[in-house]
Amino acid sequence: MVEILDGLEPGFSSSSKLTGLAIDTLDPAEVLLDAASRSIAISLMPLKKARELCIKLGGIPGRDPFEEASTLASKEKNIPALLSFFGVVDDPTAPAAQLPGTDTAFVGYGLFEHQRRAAKQTELVLSEPPHRGVLHMPTGAGKTRTGMHLLASHLRQFEPTLVIWLAQSIELLDQAADEFQKSWSQLGNRQVELYRFWGNKKVDFAEARDGLVVAGLSKMAALEKRAVNEFLQLADRASLIVIDEAHQAIAPTYRSVLTGLATKRPSTRLLGLTATPGRTWADLERDEELSSFFCGQKVMLEVEGHPDPVTYLMDEGYLARPAFHNLNINAGLDLSEEDFADLSAAIDVPGKMLERLGKSTQRNLKIIATCEELVTRHSRVIVFAPSVANARMLAAIMLARGTEALVVTGESAPSHREQAIRRFKSQAPHPIVMFNYGVLTTGFDAPKTSAAVIARPTKSLVLYSQMVGRATRGKKAGGNEKSEIVTVTDTDMQGFGDVAEAFCNWEDVWNEQSD
Repeated sequence: MVEILDGLEPGFSSSSKLTGLAIDTLDPAEVLLDAASRSIAISLMPLKKARELCIKLGGIPGRDPFEEASTLASKEKNIPALLSFFGVVDDPTAPAAQLPGTDTAFVGYGLFEHQRRAAKQTELVLSEPPHRGVLHMPTGAGKTRTGMHLLASHLRQFEPTLVIWLAQSIELLDQAADEFQKSWSQLGNRQVELYRFWGNKKVDFAEARDGLVVAGLSKMAALEKRAVNEFLQLADRASLIVIDEAHQAIAPTYRSVLTGLATKRPSTRLLGLTATPGRTWADLERDEELSSFFCGQKVMLEVEGHPDPVTYLMDEGYLARPAFHNLNINAGLDLSEEDFADLSAAIDVPGKMLERLGKSTQRNLKIIATCEELVTRHSRVIVFAPSVANARMLAAIMLARGTEALVVTGESAPSHREQAIRRFKSQAPHPIVMFNYGVLTTGFDAPKTSAAVIARPTKSLVLYSQMVGRATRGKKAGGNEKSEIVTVTDTDMQGFGDVAEAFCNWEDVWNEQSD
């Protein structure tokens, strides 16, 4: 190489250019470990640097520091110092790192085995006419994460296309949007748009052709009424509609939205996600209507060798094993015959009756005592109060008695709600109790919550299951091994008590539809 360079540029080998070329252009370690190349490189160094190299290699610069440095550099013991002087950090004489024959490739947004089975079966159901189905998984079993895998698979397969994810509450909508951003960064194959369409958020759908629309059911219903052409244009571009909390699908307004979006094109897929695939506890006709809307197509989380999936998920640590306790209270309401008639006729416990319960001193004393007993062994406790006023009062009492207490209701400003939820989810080492009314039954994910007080009586097995589910996240999902569920049982009020039975409550209805 030197000879060729000398031929091209006479005198090149005697110039300082060669040193820079040898060290920078070539592999410096290769130059320094070859005796002939090393001698040339050292001979072309500036005098000052040659003397520094002598000292670095343990010598004393004499009348000819170049010769001295070259001699010292040839000794094996001086190789590390020689390489270091020229900026070679790694020792090329060291053996190369040996990688194992078998290694693990980690996943950033994975699914457990039972979730993968459910996702695969759901994808199969949706791929065939009538392209409708419900994914039925217990609260805390990861239906949102499983749904995001199905959504991502669909976006990859049918690009460009729109998926519309519908939900009712702000919590569920926030959760869906956040979860999509997290999942698509791991599962996606291109850049897509995320459209948030709820509350006061405004979206121009004119250019929406590829990505996810996360929309409030009420907001989408309003769009259908005021801008039917824009609604139908959106439906024409969408190929998958997902409704979270699918048991709400047959409410008249929501049913109209879903029908309009899912029937614009015969190939559009409709997926419902729910932990409770029924509208009520005992109204068979309504439950059959829900099943018919999804053509009786339901994928239920099933595990071979276990009587029900809830038991399996508890045994394996995906769900916390709840201990149910009843707090029997006579609130002294003195219900009249008219009250009993109202209670019997209503879908759920009437609001006025709930407000009266919240004013019962005897009832409130027992709830406070229960909460104070729970915080001696639980760091995060959630309480479902019977009214807004009751939630605020109970929180104030707990604060006055020295326990940090937060309150969130349907009347809370979004900023206050977000701040309270962030505080409850924080790593604060002391116990915190969250009192709420009308919210946090869905879309609220605080895995460290290990106790719940259900002080809001309900006739709805759906609502009861959702409240229980806030405290049943298992250790494998970042939660707890065990949890406690305290259900306030008021005289003459019906209650529930087993999440495994609740999960399988509607199986007969769906099996009839699919037969």
